[in-house]
Amino acid sequence: MTLPARRLSIAPMMAVTDRHFRYFLRLLSKKTWLYTEMVVDQALIHGDKKRFLQYDDIEHPIALQLGGSNPDQLARCTKWAEEWGYDEVNLNVGCPSDRVQSGQIGACLMAVPQVVADAVAEMQTRVKIPVTVKSRIGIDDKDSFEELCSFVETIAQTGCKTFIIHARKAWLKGLSPKENRHKPPICWSVVHQVKKEFPDLEILINGDIKSLEQGLMHLDHYDGLPAVDGVMLGRLIMDDPWALHKADSLYYGVDDPATNLYQILEQYEPYLEQAMSEGVPFGLMMQHLLALFHGQRGAKQWRRYLTAEMYKEGAGLEILRQAKCFVDS
Repeated sequence: MTLPARRLSIAPMMAVTDRHFRYFLRLLSKKTWLYTEMVVDQALIHGDKKRFLQYDDIEHPIALQLGGSNPDQLARCTKWAEEWGYDEVNLNVGCPSDRVQSGQIGACLMAVPQVVADAVAEMQTRVKIPVTVKSRIGIDDKDSFEELCSFVETIAQTGCKTFIIHARKAWLKGLSPKENRHKPPICWSVVHQVKKEFPDLEILINGDIKSLEQGLMHLDHYDGLPAVDGVMLGRLIMDDPWALHKADSLYYGVDDPATNLYQILEQYEPYLEQAMSEGVPFGLMMQHLLALFHGQRGAKQWRRYLTAEMYKEGAGLEILRQAKCFVDS
């Protein structure tokens, strides 16, 4: 299978990019790369692999994001990901939460680039699929451009070719994970400077991109700096999933699969029905679609009705069909 370039990706987001939301997003874009929520290596090793690794074939191209720092444990999980058919494994070196810091997971690893390099090297020895890294531009007072370049260079020496960089630093002490998503200033130019420094690496930019059109400017020269190779969207798609529906034409030059939101919801119904027959609660799958009609007339009523009804015992497709009445033209 020939995979599309990583010109556009949807960020791994905890409690958001589960397999149900990813399936829905794939109805909106056939080309955009999808990423799982972060899966901690220990959870995968000691837990239910099907729960963490299950996905639908429609989701390709799809990447599994792992959290951890132990080379052998991460390598084992990477091998399982390849066996399950994932197209990429991404190592999380960007999450700033206290919980992951205590387990040597996430952004705290930017302080120890050789630890990351050792893990990535071992992961690559076990598989043929790409192993990539997602990081911040720095942490705490370790935020100079020289330190960022040293981090990238140390890992690139393992053969890792792809770096996804969230264009703001992380404060490991003093800011909550939520605050770390918006309080540190966004510094897009730093990511473009990394591309200038490492022209042979694939550099993707993430952070505070508010529209697909705004993302496109990073695929061109930015502020006199070289274009990056790809764009990763996060909160934009969480807050307005329908924004993704023009992705294939804008980023890949092919026809978009989705032109009518109501038709897409109809296409989603068989998936919902099948998942519910397997015991998946209706509300769990619909919770990510509360913002689906963002900015449209009736959006408030859509959200209010679903929020009140979708978690009730026996809730199902009739709730979705009734909710559509509030926004149907």
